[in-house]
Amino acid sequence: MTRLTGSATRVTVFVGENDTWHHRPLCSEIVHRARAAGLAGASVFKGIEGFGASSVIHTSRLLSLSENLPVAVVIVDTEERVRAFLPQLDELVTEGLVILEGCEVIRYVGRGASGTEGETSS
Repeated sequence: MTRLTGSATRVTVFVGENDTWHHRPLCSEIVHRARAAGLAGASVFKGIEGFGASSVIHTSRLLSLSENLPVAVVIVDTEERVRAFLPQLDELVTEGLVILEGCEVIRYVGRGASGTEGETSS
C-alpha cells in the first residue's frame, strides 16, 4: 500500500465532459493512466458552470447550453511522481488547462486499511 503524508503536489486538469481520447472519455483515460502509473490517487469532479480559453460559458442551468460541462481531474502524489506523469498529460490534453500546486497531505488511508471500513484507531 502506498503511504503518502507531508509535502505533495496536486495536479488539476480542466477539460470538457465531451472531450475524448480514442473514443473514450478523456477524464476516464487520465484516471486510468494515473492508476497505471502508480500514482496515489485521482478523482473526477463535474462542474455545473464554467468557461475556458474559448470564453464560451457552459452551464447546467440552461438546457440549450448544458453540453460539454467542465470537468476537473485531480491527482495528488509526490512532486517527483506527478512531474514524471506530466508527459502523458501533455499527450492527452490538447484543449484544456493543467495546473500544479504544492499541498500537504494530512491523511491518506484506503478502505479496509485498518482492518474494517470506517474503523479508526486512536
